[in-house]
Amino acid sequence: MSAAHLVAATLACACAAGAAFGIAYTVLAGALIGRFFARAVSEPTSFPPVTIVKPLHGNEWALLANLSSFCQQDYPGPVQFLFGVHDSADPALQTVDDLRRLHPGADITVVADARLYGPNRKISNILNMLPRARHDVLVFADSDVSVGPDYLRNVIGELQKPGVGLVTCVYRGTPDPGFWPRLSAKATNYQFLPGVVTGLALGLARPCFGQTIAMRRDTLEKIGGFTPFVRHLAEDHAIGEAVRMIGEKVVIPPFTISHACVETSAMQLIAHELRWSRTIRSVDPLGHLGSALIHPLAFALLTVAFSGGAPWAWALAFLAMSARLALKLLSDRALHQARRDLWLLPLWDIVSFAIFVASFWSSRVIWRGFSFEVDGDGLLSAQPDE
Repeated sequence: MSAAHLVAATLACACAAGAAFGIAYTVLAGALIGRFFARAVSEPTSFPPVTIVKPLHGNEWALLANLSSFCQQDYPGPVQFLFGVHDSADPALQTVDDLRRLHPGADITVVADARLYGPNRKISNILNMLPRARHDVLVFADSDVSVGPDYLRNVIGELQKPGVGLVTCVYRGTPDPGFWPRLSAKATNYQFLPGVVTGLALGLARPCFGQTIAMRRDTLEKIGGFTPFVRHLAEDHAIGEAVRMIGEKVVIPPFTISHACVETSAMQLIAHELRWSRTIRSVDPLGHLGSALIHPLAFALLTVAFSGGAPWAWALAFLAMSARLALKLLSDRALHQARRDLWLLPLWDIVSFAIFVASFWSSRVIWRGFSFEVDGDGLLSAQPDE
């Protein structure tokens, strides 16, 4: 056997092993996702006043609908809606005006403050808003999130459990109109979400997601407020770790909220996914490396290529594709969502594997038009655009 044939055979075997482990992971994730969402949600024992804190930036496509979903809560306690922007001319403020007209009884407060405390502009926005928060239960939620009417009840019910300091939520992708948002939703629904559920079940994940962070004011004060996180790229992860460090639990209830997938071009989608992948690499390098297992189809196709199209390699690719499709169907059933766009799944699997590989090449990310370098601790430093 020539040296080239030996290298190809070795690579084929390595990729086949990656595909086999990935198929096993995919089967396990499919079994666990239904079990996770079959659990009961906790009901609150009381309904304390709540401030919902929402930093805004720009007039997103479904912003009004997303904000309205928070104003339609089945929650009998007082709720303050606190919105903040850096620029008093931000078009998101027009949407807030529309929200006031749609929900005239809503207690809405708006803060426009340009002060920055570090490269994480979202945290700076929140720091400017917090002095106007009137209540001691705080729910921080991103602007691109939509929720059901029982969202606040469920979150508060979890927060009232003994020892719980923070409640966060897993989320599903809801695409804006167009091809690229639909492709983006595949990343959320069939890679991110099963990965989180599996990591939690195996005790390997310690997540906290900015789509929802609910905590009491005294917990926030114990971790030093939000000022320590003004340089963090993954500020949500860092906040969750800070809460755990003071001996309080971070919990995830068994329901999803909706995250808008808004990328309108291939470049936007790739930039977003690269930022996410490099974020995970910065905060959990081993976990990021282990996430190679979510790519069984890509490994199987590489096996086909390196083996010269051997029949056994094609059989492995068929198994990988079948496992991925089964995971999609099981996830759709657990999430009670329509089964559509099956053909997009293998396309996304190939694209996402390329993004995974590219995430190791650089620590530079683009976030809302600004370029940053991310160090080994997940801290941001501004970089000039090239």
